Amino acid sequence: MKIRKRDIAELWIDRMASTGHGVARVDGFVIFVRGAIPGDRVMARIVRRKRDYASADLLELIDPSPDRVRPRCRYSGYCGGCQWQHVKYERQLEYKREHIRDVMSRIGSLHKVPVHEVIPSRDIFGYRNKMEFSFSDRQWRLPMEYVKGEKPGDPGLGLHVPGTFYKVIDINACLLQHDTGNQILRDVKGIIAKGRLPAYSLRTHKGFWRFLVLRYSAKSNEWMVNLVTSEDRREALSDLAQNLSKRFANIKTVINNVNTKKAAIALGEREIILTGAGYLHDKVGPFDFRVSANSFFQTNTTAAENLFNKVADYADLQGSETVLDLYCGTGTIPIFLSDRAGELIGIEISESAVLDANVNCEINNIGNCRFIQGDIREVIPNLNLKPDVLILDPPRAGIHKDILTGIMEMNVKRVVYVSCNPATMARDMVRMSENYEIREIQPVDMFPHTHHIEAVAKMMLRLPA
Repeated sequence: MKIRKRDIAELWIDRMASTGHGVARVDGFVIFVRGAIPGDRVMARIVRRKRDYASADLLELIDPSPDRVRPRCRYSGYCGGCQWQHVKYERQLEYKREHIRDVMSRIGSLHKVPVHEVIPSRDIFGYRNKMEFSFSDRQWRLPMEYVKGEKPGDPGLGLHVPGTFYKVIDINACLLQHDTGNQILRDVKGIIAKGRLPAYSLRTHKGFWRFLVLRYSAKSNEWMVNLVTSEDRREALSDLAQNLSKRFANIKTVINNVNTKKAAIALGEREIILTGAGYLHDKVGPFDFRVSANSFFQTNTTAAENLFNKVADYADLQGSETVLDLYCGTGTIPIFLSDRAGELIGIEISESAVLDANVNCEINNIGNCRFIQGDIREVIPNLNLKPDVLILDPPRAGIHKDILTGIMEMNVKRVVYVSCNPATMARDMVRMSENYEIREIQPVDMFPHTHHIEAVAKMMLRLPA
């Protein structure tokens, strides 16, 4: 059977892709079906045809997989926040483990590396401590909400339609955040709808309101509201900030980030504190961390403790070691390991992250951590130390080849690699396996109902023959 664009075909889904799409095959030709899962028999329309594969939209569920469940969220399948609410959580974990096994074998040729069962998240709803909502000059609604002949309504506030840059589904609640966050979302939407300032358009790049970013600290039950706008008009925001603070007693700070650039990122060139101190405090294990509007902090706090405990397990510290952490961010891993090692050094290119790391050390009365701000490629050659343990926690793109060369030349006996992208981790491990034995990999689920997975790998320097 020849597959062409716009064809409608009956398909049986036999596996799950790393992107979260179901995979079907027709005479060996691969078709990725959005919204389908292994065990489904579906009718699907081909929407894209490439030489080696095709993409399809699910039209009809003929025979559902036994692993399907009814999604709790009415926006499931439409917005880009979740891909897998319709999948049993136990099966989500199995798919994630299989994904790591697959990339280790296919990309890294590391067939024999043990990949353990995924450590599950304690919470599978309400687990996110940060949510980022986009404003749009035109609200997109669910198909059943449209009225025939109706003109586009008020500006929208919500989450992006998958695969689009300007379509934002107007939502009233996201089940991945605490319910108070949803109340704040609805209040902000209502207040702004009554005002005169327009929402920002990603097509014309005109408008005022760009993003609403909510942060939550379960430790203190406190909220941060960050309003990202296209210009500095604090007089227009002061009343809104005061009203929100009165309406919600646990909103401890309201901030305005001003982003005048076209890039659709919820970061500002300058930050204006409207109420409160401009930051929250959260807790991972026994340690307190100051979290500002633009600082990185693990999105699932309780799962972050699972992750850091596994890092500590693989580091196997006895109390006197020197630990070097590349990509240390705001110092969360060095601080978490600080009572188990002699000295901990972190390297981080972001100046603000290093400032936060030093503040977090002061908050926790930690004196054995120090942080170096700079490009890792430039810092490593000038390091006058021989670490006992090396921690790697790179961004999704993985480790730059020049940095990998520097790492290999250091010959650190024990390495712990933390990754949010198994594919780039597998690529890096191919190179590192020249000198290192990859002992085991522990996946940790930080993002239930999505295809994303964190993994921690334990590596040991090979002994000379």
